[in-house]
Formats: sequence, structure tokens, C-alpha cells
Amino acid sequence: MRRLIALALTACVSLAHAGNQKYEPLAASVQSQMQSTISDQATPFLAFDTLEEARAWLDAMSKKLERRFPDRHAREEFLVTVHYEAKRAGLDPQMVLGLIQVESAFRKYAVSSAGARGFMQVMPFWVKQIGQPGHNLFHLRTNLRYGCVILKHYLDIERGDYFRALGRYNGSLGKAEYPNTVVRAWISNWKYPLRSAGAPAR
Repeated sequence: MRRLIALALTACVSLAHAGNQKYEPLAASVQSQMQSTISDQATPFLAFDTLEEARAWLDAMSKKLERRFPDRHAREEFLVTVHYEAKRAGLDPQMVLGLIQVESAFRKYAVSSAGARGFMQVMPFWVKQIGQPGHNLFHLRTNLRYGCVILKHYLDIERGDYFRALGRYNGSLGKAEYPNTVVRAWISNWKYPLRSAGAPAR
């Protein structure tokens, strides 16, 4: 059984592929489950077998983000939160990093022409559907929590088909360009030796 290793962190535009999730009514049971998932406030941590593995992952990912996040504390806070929210939703953290790269180019305050916001380009209607009125989609953890929960919802709808789920996430279902771009970013820029839970078999 894997041990959970917590790495605590001290509290401290125009986009080519920006998201545009389509509003669709949710079944009451799905809405309730998503609302429950959004509301959890446990402290983010890295889940690895050993502290050494956790530190190695964080160091490897951190090096790739130095230019985008010059401040080490901000960079590590971002990465720990991405890892936690991705794993919590059953997604591969490296895939989520690839999606963020494509969606917002790691811009916290990115806004698409359709109004999608933040790192994972979440559409504001989701706050009314599954969140609370005070939720700020530019807040790091809130944005990543929503984005990961929404993508997992689309994966469930599409029975694990990443290409169709990514198409839904971007509002471009049926078009190959966006899913291919995310998968290319995922494999080319964010590969890591340890296979993470949620990665599709290839």
C-alpha cells in the first residue's frame, strides 16, 4: 500500500487553444457528486511511496517551469497543487500540466474570448452549477480543483476516451487538433519515469 507523503508549503489575452466548455444540464446525482468534490478543503500534498520520490518529481517538474515561475515557492506551490488535484480526480498530473500549457500557457489570469478563466480556462457557469457564489476562478487551487473535476466528469461521460474528453473540455468535440495538441505537450514536455494513476495505456 502506498504511503502518502506530504510536502507542506508555507502559505505565502489571446490564447490559441483556450477552453470553452459548453453548458449542459447535469443530472441531479452528478451535480451533487461534483459539488461534494469541489467543496473538500484538505491540504494539498504529493502522494508517492517515499519522500525521495516526491522530491525527485517536484525537482524535475520545477526545472521545466523556472522561466514561467521564477519564484521557487510559487512554482512548488503550483506543482504540489496540480499534483494533488490531478491525483484526487484520478488524472495524470503530467497530462494536466500539458493541458494547462495548451490552455493558458501557465498564465494565472488568462481570459479567453469566451470568458474562460485561469490556468485551466474554466467557464464561469460552472461556479453556479457545482460551486459556491464566492468561488474565484483565478484562485490557484480553486481553478485547478474545478478544471480537474470537470475533465474527470468528461472522461466519465466518454468512458475513459481521452481524445473525446479533451474535445469536450475545450468545446471542440469531434475535432482532432486540440486533443492532439494536449497529448503532444503531455508526452513531449511533461514525461516522467514513474507512470501516474489515470494515464491511458498506450
